[in-house]
Amino acid sequence: MSAILAGPPGECCRQTVQHVGEPRGKIEKVAEVETYVARPASGSNARIILFFADVYGPMYVNAQLLMDYWAENGYLVVGLDYFEGDSMIKHPNRDEFDYVAWRTGKQERAADLVPKWVEDVRTKYGSEYSEYFCVGYCFGAPYVMEHLATADWVVAGAFGHPAFLSEAHFQNIKKPLLLSCSEIDHTFPLDKRRIAEDILVANKATYFIQVFGSVQHGFALRGDPNVPIQRWAKEESARSVMNWFDHFATGAKEA
Repeated sequence: MSAILAGPPGECCRQTVQHVGEPRGKIEKVAEVETYVARPASGSNARIILFFADVYGPMYVNAQLLMDYWAENGYLVVGLDYFEGDSMIKHPNRDEFDYVAWRTGKQERAADLVPKWVEDVRTKYGSEYSEYFCVGYCFGAPYVMEHLATADWVVAGAFGHPAFLSEAHFQNIKKPLLLSCSEIDHTFPLDKRRIAEDILVANKATYFIQVFGSVQHGFALRGDPNVPIQRWAKEESARSVMNWFDHFATGAKEA
């Protein structure tokens, strides 16, 4: 069995600072599951991002503002609510909640939902000219890695502060990967991150690793914008994901 490099979401994954802003996207049904859809002003579907959320899901304002940012820069972004309305938003009281049981059940359910959802996204929102990218955070990272290994129609992928990853996930990827990581991360610690990098180097994979000092797991979605280093890391991670996708896209971007 392949060794674990990024463990399951822990207590750090439940800590958040809610961001301020007015989401511009819409909630639509895709494969009968609620999905946040952020469209570029042009209405273009030339570049489509599949967004795989952390434990707070795509209906959390922080995630929606991030998806809106990429949409403002020319991408059609779709975020699956594989928690089906039962994300960490609904469970603020940690003392009366079985986090491990919740996590296990949601992972099993997501494994069933994701393939059908992806197929429906391609049918409803794509065209023969669309280019697809995927990004995932924490809980959502494995779905990125699986697509980089098996989906020849995906151009490139990225993850931030991942969970649920094994050595096999890194061994198997065939498409470009951006790793957006934090110095302080008990889920994907330094020694495991270096093993992941060694695998990517040995396989001559196309990859880029960025590590933000002084921030912790969750920074890219749930960092505190009132703390300068956290705000910068969050914003720079989002820019880096977009620039990574821009680099590998072949078609023109329409904002």
